This record gives sequence, structure tokens and C-alpha cells, in this order.
Amino acid sequence: MSRTFIFAPGEYYHCYSRGTEKRKIFLNKKDHERFIALLFACNNTKTIHLSDHQGKSLDEIFSLEREDSLVDIGAYCLMPNHFHLLLYEKQKNGISLFMQKLMTAYTMYFNKKYDRTGSLFESRFRARHASDDRYLKYLFSYIHLNPLKIIDSEWKENGIKDKKEAIEFLKKYYYSSYVDYLSTDNRSQGLILNKGAFPDYFNQPKDFQDEIFEWLNDNDDTDVKVQP
Repeated sequence: MSRTFIFAPGEYYHCYSRGTEKRKIFLNKKDHERFIALLFACNNTKTIHLSDHQGKSLDEIFSLEREDSLVDIGAYCLMPNHFHLLLYEKQKNGISLFMQKLMTAYTMYFNKKYDRTGSLFESRFRARHASDDRYLKYLFSYIHLNPLKIIDSEWKENGIKDKKEAIEFLKKYYYSSYVDYLSTDNRSQGLILNKGAFPDYFNQPKDFQDEIFEWLNDNDDTDVKVQP
């Protein structure tokens, strides 16, 4: 699938990729944690091989020294068979290089662990240019609400039956940056993000929570809808 745009420094993009043949690409906690560690390690002009740091915890991985980052990450979410990223192009070819490093490193890890060969992801990653402010702000909700499909695959069509249950599920879903926006407590994964590179839509955690509730209450997002 060819893109209708060229990545440009100073612009924002929603990037995502799915497992080949829609296969699951995260099978357990360790797989999720490996990818999350790679979000940090691969966003770096310096090469960090996680294989050199076997046995280290996430906290220890996030304490590794990096050089310049290739992109700024505003949000992320890992789903069973795909992932979403909200990226800012800092330098020419930054996004392309980062995504190549990330997907190659994770494929090598996954194939070695599960004794398989070949591509893990569908062709190259997909991307959409967040060219207007409304769409860019919406992406923070779209990406962070994705895990609700795990408990109700048709919530977008039928609405949320139990909003309290939905919010509690999102709070406990640690494979996204949702927690980093909802809480003022700092976790090591928060180092993946550079919120300062994105518009200050959420001055306080409550502002973020209100935005999420607004999209839960109103499922009509046809003007800005995007699917992986």
C-alpha cells in the first residue's frame, strides 16, 4: 500500500502495523515488555542491543544511556495482533529509521523465541498524517481506547455497556501510555514519551480523563475514524 505523503520534520503521524495474516504478535507478558523496551532502545541514534542486557528489568533498561532520539513519541498501545504509535518527525527519515529498527528488532526476538522464520508484520508499516488539530487530538483517545476491543470487540458499534468497568480495564492495561497520562506518578515506561513535543491538550490528568469519557459517551467519530 503506497502512501500519499512523505514524512516531513515538524509533522505528526499515526503509525501502526499488524501481524502477518492477522496473527498475534504478543503472546505473553514478556513479549509485551520486550516491545516496550524496544520503543525506548530503538529510539536512539546509538545502537543498543537488548540481547546484551538479558535479565535486566524494565526499570534497568530505561536507565540505559541514550544519545539523540530519532522521533518523539506521544502515545502508544500494544494490542494482541497489532500496535499503534503517535509520532513526531524530528529529523528527516527519523520515523522510517525508527520503525525499521523497532520492527526488525522485535521480529528477530519473536522468531528466535518461537522458532519461526520469515516476516512477522504485514509488509511495511502503515501511517496517516495528522494534518489537522482535531484529528491529532482525537488520536490520543483513539489509541488509548483500543484495548476496549479486548473485552468488547463491538463497543464502537454498540456503545459501552458499563463505562466504569471500561475505565477500570484501561487503568490496568499496562501495555499502553494511558497510565502515563492518567496519573501524575512517574513509571519508568514514561521515559518512552516526550509529551512536550505535542500540543498541551491535557494540562491535568483530569483533562485527559474527561476527553476519554467524552469519546466513550459519543461513539460518532466518522469524520476522523481510522482503522489498522
